[in-house]
Amino acid sequence: MKRERRDRQAREEAEVAADDAVHDAEQEAEERLRQRVLQQLAHQWEQVREARRREEPVIETGPSNFSRAQVPWAYDLAAAWAWRFIVIVVALLMVLWTLKFFVVVVFPVVIALFIAALTAPVVGLLERFYVPRKLAALLVVVGGIAIVALLLTFVGQQVASSIDQLSEKVSGGLGEIEHWLQTGPLHASHSQINTWIGNAQDWIQKQGKDLGTHATELGTALSHILAGFFIILFSTYFFLADGHLIWAWVVRIFPRAARSRADSSGRVAWHSLTQFVRATVLVAGTDAIGIMVAAFILNVPLVSAIGVLVFLGAFVPLVGAFLSGTVAVLVALVAQGPIVALLMLGGVVIVQQIEAHVLQPFLMGRFVSVHPLGVILAIAMGAIVAGIVGALVAVPLAAALNAVVQHLAVYTEVGESGEEAAADDVAADPVLAAESQAADREEQ
Repeated sequence: MKRERRDRQAREEAEVAADDAVHDAEQEAEERLRQRVLQQLAHQWEQVREARRREEPVIETGPSNFSRAQVPWAYDLAAAWAWRFIVIVVALLMVLWTLKFFVVVVFPVVIALFIAALTAPVVGLLERFYVPRKLAALLVVVGGIAIVALLLTFVGQQVASSIDQLSEKVSGGLGEIEHWLQTGPLHASHSQINTWIGNAQDWIQKQGKDLGTHATELGTALSHILAGFFIILFSTYFFLADGHLIWAWVVRIFPRAARSRADSSGRVAWHSLTQFVRATVLVAGTDAIGIMVAAFILNVPLVSAIGVLVFLGAFVPLVGAFLSGTVAVLVALVAQGPIVALLMLGGVVIVQQIEAHVLQPFLMGRFVSVHPLGVILAIAMGAIVAGIVGALVAVPLAAALNAVVQHLAVYTEVGESGEEAAADDVAADPVLAAESQAADREEQ
């Protein structure tokens, strides 16, 4: 029995071992099949990738065959100058457009700059007498306002004192004109004269109604004038009191290598502007004295008032001299008749011709170093670009640019590059040299 049990147990163990061997064999077969399938898939994927790589275009490289266009040297140089000129012109047009957009602010600031250039020597004189600069600037501004107010008050008083006499002469002159129309070559009837007078009255009334419809625009213009007046006052004071600080801040905007030349160029431009304003004052004073002498000789009333108006109007180019001379001729016509008015017109024309052909070329050429042709062209281009404002600013701007260009041309040799010029500036200025060395150490 025991033997049979052992035999049965041995057979069972043999069957279990056989089953395990069969199971292991099946697992090995499955594993080999799985490995074979994976190998086949990997081989197929590698073939697909190889086919895709073969389908991609092959880009061949090699040395460049580009060569610079063979154009004449003059064309090459002209093209280089042309695109730089275009860039500069576009930038200038953008600047002019911006200034035109802010003309309500820019124009008063420019006027304040002119006033500061004229009165800066007075501030310097007060400083020599130990007056603080800010107080001296305030005294100059207040004194200037007082002088202008006194001149205008004087003109108003003279006009008010002579208005009755002028009114009587105007009435008599109108009667003489009416009599001349009736008895002269026109032989106008009384009804025709009344019709002309009625048409003139209707036109004046229409203009008055149109002025009423544009009251909003008139109010806006008056507000701009008032704002511009205060901008002129404050700008003039700060230009006189803190002009050196303002200029130092402007110079610091430039790169360090260019600050020395920027500072010297600005000072040259300021000197040129100062000379221009002084020359303009001399021309205005000469015009006023000449027309006052002519009015005094012809016994025209309001001589002093005419002189003041001519002096103030001479600061406005083109239009100012014409309007002030027209006022003098009209006063002579009303007060003394057409013969004296024609003589007064001749005196005004003589004075303006002396100004245009003697004073302007001599003073502008001596003080500002601008050729008379340059003055005429600058005024014409300024008037085309910005009207009266442009004509007023054009000549001092041209003078300042001319002075700056001549100043910078002294420091730059023909053919010298910008890097060489900057290196020369740094070498010549110990402050710039120290700043450049400090900047080099920081970069390292």
